[in-house]
Amino acid sequence: MSQESTTQSRRLAIIGTGGLARELHELVEDINAAGTTTTWEIAGWLDGNAATHGTTVHDLPVLGDVDWLQANPDVYVTVGIGAPPTRRRVVERLRGLGHTRFATLIHPTAVIGRRVEIGEGTVICANVTTTTDYRIGQHVLINIMATVAHDDDLHDFVTIAPSAVISGNVTIGEGTDLGTNAAVNQGVEIGAWTIVGSGAVVTKSLPANCTAVGAPAKPIKERPEGWHL
Repeated sequence: MSQESTTQSRRLAIIGTGGLARELHELVEDINAAGTTTTWEIAGWLDGNAATHGTTVHDLPVLGDVDWLQANPDVYVTVGIGAPPTRRRVVERLRGLGHTRFATLIHPTAVIGRRVEIGEGTVICANVTTTTDYRIGQHVLINIMATVAHDDDLHDFVTIAPSAVISGNVTIGEGTDLGTNAAVNQGVEIGAWTIVGSGAVVTKSLPANCTAVGAPAKPIKERPEGWHL
């Protein structure tokens, strides 16, 4: 059977027009160029800033706000927003509109283990390396050149910045933001909605709702429960 007859094409809108959203556009182009079994026809961008509506970005139209999806329910979306609280709010708004078509995007250069679980709406960028027996929740972002090892558990809405390294048996709570070049030691648990600074080395478990920096990483700021809502 030919490649053409087994390829499925779906329409896709990218939410946002900032740097990450534009990176996701190129990620999707790379997926299409690789000839995978699912390709994407990009309809355009959705942006909450009305001043962008009717303009073009990367030669693609800004179609409007996410309300555009109500008249286009068959279009899949990917959320090009790096900050976990904002990404969560956008996803919750989409679910409130009854829209549940979220694209799961994996760059062709990413190394993905065979015995893994990857949730809907997750994006795994170029040159990410993963191993085996890990779980990645829904709407997680793993940026370029990051590493995810065995038996890790990344909960929903986690963001992993470029070149971050996560050792084995690590649990990262919902909405945690792990900075560029951060490293997480074996067996560590990071609580939900915590921010880990760039270059931090997490050698011991961290609580929820804090900001931690340094090597070894230590909390320098605490936030109230629900601060991300």
